[in-house]
Amino acid sequence: MKYIILILLVFSLNACSQNKTTTKEPKENEKEEGIPFHEFNISIIKLISTPEKYDGKQVQVIGYLNLEFEGNAIYLHKEDYSKGISQNGFWVNFSKETTEKKNLKNYNKKYVIIVGTFDMNARGHMGMFGGTIKNITRLDLWDFDYK
Repeated sequence: MKYIILILLVFSLNACSQNKTTTKEPKENEKEEGIPFHEFNISIIKLISTPEKYDGKQVQVIGYLNLEFEGNAIYLHKEDYSKGISQNGFWVNFSKETTEKKNLKNYNKKYVIIVGTFDMNARGHMGMFGGTIKNITRLDLWDFDYK
């Protein structure tokens, strides 16, 4: 019995004395810049409810895009656009590179995913929107068929 206790004690001391040195590996869900994915990829609802949290930060959102004179905006839902609920939308401003690479007409009146910098104080045409997503560098269709 003494030997069993002694062996357990040796193993316990050995386990406790091991020095764990780990380097922080980037998580699979983190962007290269080190921004956690859940802080970068956010819902438009979060922008509406807590704009101060995202002001000046790069964000990725999914929504319904409308492009028209004095009405370029991304909305939470298509119905928000059609019912004129501009507070559920954000003015959009595309980077020069994006406008040169993409034909914006192909994305009009469709659900899209965009990446840009959020500005809670720039509220678009006549201050009607919840803020602006500017310098948009990503614009892709968001169309999934779940059949």
